[in-house]
Amino acid sequence: MRVIAAVSTVATVVLRRRIPGIVVASGKRTMSSNSNSSFTTIKEMVSVEKEIKKSKFIAIAGHISTEESAQKFLSEVRDPRATHNCWAYKIGDQNQRCSDDGEPSGTAGKPIQSAILSSGLDRVVVVVIRYFGGIKLGTGGLVRAYAGVSSDCLKTASTCLVKSKVQMGVEVTFDLLGLLYNQLQSCHAEDIKEDYDTGKDGTAMVSFKVEFDQVDKLEDAIKSNCRRDIVFYKN
Repeated sequence: MRVIAAVSTVATVVLRRRIPGIVVASGKRTMSSNSNSSFTTIKEMVSVEKEIKKSKFIAIAGHISTEESAQKFLSEVRDPRATHNCWAYKIGDQNQRCSDDGEPSGTAGKPIQSAILSSGLDRVVVVVIRYFGGIKLGTGGLVRAYAGVSSDCLKTASTCLVKSKVQMGVEVTFDLLGLLYNQLQSCHAEDIKEDYDTGKDGTAMVSFKVEFDQVDKLEDAIKSNCRRDIVFYKN
């Protein structure tokens, strides 16, 4: 049993059965299934540098979970001294963006985005920093350069499999049900069920599913508003 001290000195959260939320991939990467139950992402920031006709290309990839985290990553790694800071990111199937940052339209952002899609990875951002070396590469040369360095960067990354929907349960007293339901609503929890057959008077077990990226937010919110022991279960 693993015990994690809460932020408050008067509350403790006990994780009784933790799911293998992140499983490190072994060997070569396999294509993501793109199902609603899981996705493959990279574990940590990685970079690759190439020189092509005297231009230096530096690709930097990292894990993200929201548009805000993507923009924060971009602001942290971009080099204002570089000729171009081109990028692309993917957060699920509906949230994909890219930028040519001054390169001819379609020659930088789109090739980076294509490299991400071909990798089968999700919740990923790739920034390619270019320092112009004096020799123009042409449209085709730019596409190959940005796509190639992005692909090589992602291939070097260590990956992990993440369950996007986490099945959770929490045992609470009746007076905390209102607080719990407010937090579940704010985190867009699904399949919420109650079980009053807990063997304890005045106590209910509430089970639900929540997005992986919302788990920490939900736990922190409940910890900060509760002044008693709360038991979380994860499957």
